[in-house]
Amino acid sequence: MLKRINLETFKKYVSSNSTGGVILIICVLLSLLIANLPVGASFDQWLQRYAGWENDVVGLRFSILHWINDGLMAVFFLLVGLEIKREMVEGELSSPQKALLPVIAAFGGAILPALIFVLFNKGTATAAGWGIPMATDIAFALTAVILLGKKVPASLKIFLAALAIVDDLIAILVIALFYSSELHLNYLLYAGGVLLLLIVFNRLRLKSLWFYLVPGVFVWYFVHHSGIHATIAGVLVAMTLPTTPDATQSPLEKLEHALTKPVNFFIIPLFALANTNIRFESSMLNGLLEPLGLGIIVGLIAGKCAGILLSTWLGVRLRIGKLPRQATWLHMTGLGLLAGIGFTMSIFISLLSFEDPALIAEAKLAILVASVLAALLGCLVLVGVNSRQKPIGEDPD
Repeated sequence: MLKRINLETFKKYVSSNSTGGVILIICVLLSLLIANLPVGASFDQWLQRYAGWENDVVGLRFSILHWINDGLMAVFFLLVGLEIKREMVEGELSSPQKALLPVIAAFGGAILPALIFVLFNKGTATAAGWGIPMATDIAFALTAVILLGKKVPASLKIFLAALAIVDDLIAILVIALFYSSELHLNYLLYAGGVLLLLIVFNRLRLKSLWFYLVPGVFVWYFVHHSGIHATIAGVLVAMTLPTTPDATQSPLEKLEHALTKPVNFFIIPLFALANTNIRFESSMLNGLLEPLGLGIIVGLIAGKCAGILLSTWLGVRLRIGKLPRQATWLHMTGLGLLAGIGFTMSIFISLLSFEDPALIAEAKLAILVASVLAALLGCLVLVGVNSRQKPIGEDPD
């Protein structure tokens, strides 16, 4: 019974991510089109317009782009945090036997790309972008897998989802530890006090979401002013929400269900619309062969795939885990390539890495090129594997 419920939850989760991925692709193309039309300058000016309010006590007046990247993306990170906690309590990360192999694969797929980037960019002005090729875009990656249908074992889809969730957690830690500005301890103490209150609410088993969301807004405000990137507040609040290991709908699952569609259908596409408005110039193509472009492209494609394959092979060799059911090493190669679709989180980290608009644009173009190539190569490998085998059916419930 529990397995069937978990499978249904996973199917809804994947379906929402795949549909959101299609909308995301449309918004990326629309953003690129706008940027290269005369209206592009007006769109940039609109993104830089300020909105909000500010006085001697409260400072909440930011550009529209800032509200998208620091405000709405905090809701995205809240959803990511909810998914991570649910998987740790009742899903693919709920036991060492289930979690270890995708966790090991995720770390291998994060560390090797970062090392490759450092090799290309060591001692240059772009060295700070080492975190860019570490992340996997779960919406795009799952969209690619779903479009392949029964050509891919269902167990491989679950493994990819678990890997991408751990990958997100690694990216969150990297942002918190290495991409934060000067820390203001007083605001951190305020945020810590509110989080402590949320933990007390959890221990008291308070189930109304208002007990968590209203204080969560204050956590976001204090974290934003502390110097740590404000989106981390979403993850911190998510970890305080109560959940259960059984089929009972918990506050965490209720909020996750409520946020999945708004995040996948609105927030992430809006982020893409606002942040992929790359104005193409002939000189930018040369930038793909510069250390920054090469570090991102080689890191996301070769680094991700090799890191995941090597770490998975080591985990299987040491009998820490087994390959997903019905999957072969060629399947894992295709999965490793799809994990190189770094898009959303990679662009987000590039915004934190550089202040020079030219470097940000170069990084975005490299991420876009690498993600498209990773998607095409991953799909070609998985289709090629399927053509050599009998058709793969869905795993039984």
